[in-house]
Amino acid sequence: MRIIVNIIRLLTGALFIFSGLVKAIDPLGLAYKMQEFFEAWGNGGFMVSMMRGLNDYAVPFSIIMITLEVAVGVALLLGWHKKITVWILFLLMLFFTFLTSYVLFSGKIRACGCFGDCIPLTPIQTFTKDIILLLFTIILIIGIKYIHPLVKPFMNATIAILCIAATILLQWYVLNHLPIKDCLPFKPGNDILALRKMPADAVPDKYDYTFMYQKNGEKKDFKMTDLPDSSWEFVDRKQILIEKGKNNIPLINDFMLSTADGTDSTDAILSQPGRYFILFVNNPDDIKAGYHADIDIARKILSESIPLYFVTSQREATTQRYSSLHPIVFTCDFTAIKTAARSTPTLYEMKGSIIQQKWGKADIADVNF
Repeated sequence: MRIIVNIIRLLTGALFIFSGLVKAIDPLGLAYKMQEFFEAWGNGGFMVSMMRGLNDYAVPFSIIMITLEVAVGVALLLGWHKKITVWILFLLMLFFTFLTSYVLFSGKIRACGCFGDCIPLTPIQTFTKDIILLLFTIILIIGIKYIHPLVKPFMNATIAILCIAATILLQWYVLNHLPIKDCLPFKPGNDILALRKMPADAVPDKYDYTFMYQKNGEKKDFKMTDLPDSSWEFVDRKQILIEKGKNNIPLINDFMLSTADGTDSTDAILSQPGRYFILFVNNPDDIKAGYHADIDIARKILSESIPLYFVTSQREATTQRYSSLHPIVFTCDFTAIKTAARSTPTLYEMKGSIIQQKWGKADIADVNF
């Protein structure tokens, strides 16, 4: 039993640290995933006002959850405060299992984001993983007497505190710059137009259709191959999913650059052969007062006669912020910009439809070109 408990302790602790660090390189990714859950539960009628309120605190919740994952993993490996650690681990696994079961059985959320965007798992994979870890945690509770500290208490506490501090600092750095490892579709070197296309091996969803007609007060469903004569009046059409497709969503989805009158200019902008820049400003209200690096770099780019386009979900506010530059502003889906730009603002250097470089809000002031 001692050997089994310590093997499980090693595997579980290492997995929690790995899971936390993978998400720590992009804490906004977890925050956006939390907002998906809040929105799904709110739309389902569960504590609607509370879910809307929690939505505003997704980023601090993300930082706390990531830090807690790393802290529990480190504490488990060190054998530091083993009773508290094991019971926190058990409660976390109950919570994670609930989330992954919701993703799997409700179908309202595509993935839980357990390992961030770098290691995407299917709902069944994440649910299976959590069930196994939950069983591991129960074994750790039963065999807690076999868990012993690796080093003396002071050293254990020192290591744990340093690891927690390092995790928080890592997240602070990423939130002010950009993810250290870019696992998103909008990473440098990627072709945006190519990734907007349906994958070559896509398998579309298969549907069947039934048509409801009425006659003399009677309503009846008909197959598409057996429609009634003209004496029947059409009422409704029902679409029934027969077989779910595979790999049938482009990696870059819902990314469309629209002019003020709603014209889709995505292909026109991204197909130009030369060098140009895109400044993503999802919502100018998120930019702290006193920050002007975005305006300064925009002015510098335009002074070099290099094309610069502003992409936002808030056209009026963005146009007003950069009014002195007479900006060319395109609107884009709010969620699509959150994926493309992990900070507000984010600057892209483009050549054609290929991303050359990108900079977060803390690095824009140092851009040289």
